[in-house]
Amino acid sequence: MGAARTSRTPLPGIGVRYDLVTRERRRLSVVAEKDGARTLSAYRKNGPEDDPALSVRLDAQEAALVVDALRPAHHSPSLLSTTELGLVAERVGLSQSSHWNGRLLGDTRTRTETGVSIVAVLRRAEALPSPGPDFRLAGGDTLIVIGTREGVDAAAEILGRE
Repeated sequence: MGAARTSRTPLPGIGVRYDLVTRERRRLSVVAEKDGARTLSAYRKNGPEDDPALSVRLDAQEAALVVDALRPAHHSPSLLSTTELGLVAERVGLSQSSHWNGRLLGDTRTRTETGVSIVAVLRRAEALPSPGPDFRLAGGDTLIVIGTREGVDAAAEILGRE
């Protein structure tokens, strides 16, 4: 068995599709719509790519309940929930061929253009909290972005530039 893999695909006008291939080579897909609704699909191990074995559409509240059910039992109620505040937190990956590879975070103008905050960068097995504008980005980085749904979508578009 290999390691789990994830990918993120923007769906213009709809939202974002997240795909996960598990260590057991099972594919799960979540379509995150701009209004907070989610469609969760699970695919047969050797089945067709476009024919899920199960597909469930959840409204924003139902999706939040599923997320809570999947959280570790040690989740602290004193931690802020971004959804309760009208914010979203997402991981935005930089491809190896990213336009921003080797450039400074400030050069992206992400905060100025979108109002989102990049609160951490995940690089290899290391979390780098609170990167400043002089932080040098690298292909393969994953940025933790917090802001409004619209702002995070706009930031993902900027950061996804090849």
